[in-house]
Amino acid sequence: QVQLVESGGGLVQTGGSLRLSCAASGRTYSTYSVGWFRQAPGKEREFVAAISRGGGGKYYADSVKGRFTISRDNAKNLVYLQMRTLKPEDTAVYYCAAETDSLVPSTRDYDYDYWGQGTQVTVSS
Repeated sequence: QVQLVESGGGLVQTGGSLRLSCAASGRTYSTYSVGWFRQAPGKEREFVAAISRGGGGKYYADSVKGRFTISRDNAKNLVYLQMRTLKPEDTAVYYCAAETDSLVPSTRDYDYDYWGQGTQVTVSS
């Protein structure tokens, strides 16, 4: 089992930046692929980015490609989501999730086994 805790959310103006962190405890983090998802009010949860166990594979939703960067530090049990050039449509609760036994991270939320509680990101226009 692994427990995940997100941090780093907040209120930022359009064009600003935030860095989200996902801290893990429990089983070795390096055995999991990790994904970031988000859910805006009234909308379904959607894939944002994912990173493979070793960090060599990174995947992004088209809506964030070129603006967001996912990375991980397995020695510190941390995964990051650096968000730049934020837009009002990026406003959502952001969740990190861990997927077991995957060589290539999934973009589907139902493939993930463990979830954090979420952190709110609000981008003002």
